[in-house]
Amino acid sequence: MEGLERQIQPVEAAVEIKGLNVSFGQTRVLVDVTASLRCRGVTALVGPNGAGKSTLIAAIAGQVPYQGTISFCRHTRPGRRRHRIGLVPQKIVFDRDAPVTVLDFLCLADQRRPVWLGRHRALVAQAMEALAKTRATELAHTRLGTLSSGELKRVLVAVALRHKPDILLLDEPAAGMDPGGTDLFCELLDTLAEDPELSVLWVSHDLSAVLHHADHVVALNKTVLFEGPPSKVLTPERVNALYGLIAIGSHPAHCAECRTGVPHERLG
Repeated sequence: MEGLERQIQPVEAAVEIKGLNVSFGQTRVLVDVTASLRCRGVTALVGPNGAGKSTLIAAIAGQVPYQGTISFCRHTRPGRRRHRIGLVPQKIVFDRDAPVTVLDFLCLADQRRPVWLGRHRALVAQAMEALAKTRATELAHTRLGTLSSGELKRVLVAVALRHKPDILLLDEPAAGMDPGGTDLFCELLDTLAEDPELSVLWVSHDLSAVLHHADHVVALNKTVLFEGPPSKVLTPERVNALYGLIAIGSHPAHCAECRTGVPHERLG
């Protein structure tokens, strides 16, 4: 990848990452990562499998030790002194046979008494507001273990939104969804992008969706190769350098996710 220019466009940053290194034992997972998470917009994090994308998400969330600096901008929701981070992981492990409803699941973390003894009214209102944002209110009384992959992801986004985070980290939230679920998620992403107090970092392998829904792109393969606007970062040369020969165009031209409503551009 010699000669590949790194494209860095000046943006107002919600998170500034400088010289970040993460190692697990003798394995260096992230090497001298320097990048910005766009403030009040959607930043897409792209790269091949094993590039360290999930590790970078975990570092920002404070879940793994690292060397280097991660600093947060001063912008928070009114009345707050510290940032709140919402995280939607790739997957969660739970007992699918447990008699827990979606509403129970959203209330569990904040309620001291067992939910089977009754839910606090304020927590129910908060949970229903979060479910409404992800178009999942109809799932409130559905048992968690019966949800489809797409439904579960919408519920996990609702969990991450229930405390109105300043920064939302989405680790491949559309993975495993059918086309309808993917379209619905991208509509949700556009809705989240309209929140003037929210900054989103979105890990995705779908470069077509990234072209149409991200404001800023960071291309990672253990270190940052380039970053900037999607139209400038996701050129054939740079996509080929990042992934090898690949075509962008996995979504149909009529999909609900497109802001532009025009056919997706093919690269490569």
